[in-house]
Amino acid sequence: MYGRCCTTDLETRCSSVNLPWRPSTYYKVAGVNTTLGPYTKNLCGRQYPVMTSYPPMTSCSSVSGGPIINCPVPSYPVMHSCPAITPRPPINCPVVNPCSVIDPCPTMDPCAPGTSNRIALFSRYTPGEWVESNHNNYKQSDCSRHNAEKLREDTSRLIQDKAQLTRKIQNDTSANIGQRVEDISFWKSELDHELDQMIMEIHALGQVKRRVEKALEETDAHLQMVQECLYHREKRMGIDLVHDEVETQLLEEMRIIKCIQERLKRGIERAAEQLANNRAAQHELERDLCDKCSAYWIDDKAHQMKNTSDGINYYCGIEQVNATITNPGSWLKYTEENILRSQCERAASSRLRDELEKLLAATSEELWKQFNNVNLAFTHRIFEIGDAKKKLQMHLAKVLQEIFQMECTIEELKMAIRQKEAPMKVAQTRLEERIKRPNMELCCDQPQHRLVCEVYTIDATIQTLKQRLQESQNALQLLVQTKSVLEYDIAVKANSLFIDQEKCMGMRRTLPNTPRLIGCTQLNAGHYCARPPPEKKPCNCGCKGKKKVT
Repeated sequence: MYGRCCTTDLETRCSSVNLPWRPSTYYKVAGVNTTLGPYTKNLCGRQYPVMTSYPPMTSCSSVSGGPIINCPVPSYPVMHSCPAITPRPPINCPVVNPCSVIDPCPTMDPCAPGTSNRIALFSRYTPGEWVESNHNNYKQSDCSRHNAEKLREDTSRLIQDKAQLTRKIQNDTSANIGQRVEDISFWKSELDHELDQMIMEIHALGQVKRRVEKALEETDAHLQMVQECLYHREKRMGIDLVHDEVETQLLEEMRIIKCIQERLKRGIERAAEQLANNRAAQHELERDLCDKCSAYWIDDKAHQMKNTSDGINYYCGIEQVNATITNPGSWLKYTEENILRSQCERAASSRLRDELEKLLAATSEELWKQFNNVNLAFTHRIFEIGDAKKKLQMHLAKVLQEIFQMECTIEELKMAIRQKEAPMKVAQTRLEERIKRPNMELCCDQPQHRLVCEVYTIDATIQTLKQRLQESQNALQLLVQTKSVLEYDIAVKANSLFIDQEKCMGMRRTLPNTPRLIGCTQLNAGHYCARPPPEKKPCNCGCKGKKKVT
């Protein structure tokens, strides 16, 4: 009865225990051959295979330097560093072949033959095995404690090394970010300085361009004035409509003005093109500066982060994200190219400004010189016309005086002819009366001769006076014609003088002086009207209020 209960209890415990090992492993370690022997019957008539045991095997020679004899060990797993030690089954658990068919609830008859031997086989060990098992446990405990202590020391050193490595890496990273912030700050200041210079250059070139445009407008007014002068001079009359020096100088002035206009237009086109290039370089600088400000703000924020900073968090997988598009070389090259481009454009703009300044000065001097030449020609021509007019007026006065005297002479001749009529009548009447003498009294005496001679003399005198009267009248007609010619010529000279002196010179006196001809009132002082450069537009990169690092 006792054997049956023990057997039942043993089977119940074996069936309720979850084996934490693989049977094949246990069999190899324990040295149990799973070869099935002949079937035996229990008290209930069921057949069970007979297990054949072999001598135990030695293993795990690396635990403590000696062999470990197979023995039953506790069912809980043992943590150790020796890979050769494997878990063993509990001491009270029979070895079961997983391939065999065993009755889960066997009923053993303690009275059956061989039952006590089977129980003794599974639950009895020798004292040597007991002592050896204890020694093995001691050795395994020492090995586990040694390994655990070594692992703790290694772990402590590992923690210290990794903490030091982490601090070193973090410090190096902070130093790299700080150096990056300094580089960004340096190039940001360079970009800011270059941007200020470019804005000033754009403003200066814009002012020069406006001056050139103003000069072009002045040349338009000047050209219109020259054309009006030529148009007015076409209204001259008679002999004064000549191709004189004034007209030659006016045509030359018109040619010079048109040539200057072409040069100024080309200068304006070049200035507009250069302004476009300058603004493009300014846009690149502003964009690069805005990016630098954003990067400076971000890197400065990252540089100031610490382990105790707010806002730090985990971002899993962020180290695998490669959103970079440049390397330090291309980054530096991009900024240097922007600055170099801006410097080249500023140099070209400065050269263009100098050329435009020289062009304004040269065109102004050339135009002013020709303007003075035309004015001198006008002055000389006006003097000539005035002098001719005065001479004509003097001649006209003399002619008028001569006409008056000739008229007086004609009147005297007429009076003299009238005065000869009475003596002619007396002489002829005397001859008429002497013809009436009778007979021999009709003598051709001396009085007769004298009377005939007197009549002839008076008649000749009258004919002479009449001839002189005719000549005087002809001379008077010539004087009157001369008077008309002189008066017409004086009117022509007066018209020419009015055109040149009043209309032409009147318009030319209203022209601006030399500085306004070139578009600025302070050119002679050696500088132009400068305005303060326009303020730069703030960028939307979050750098507002940041102190600029210089």
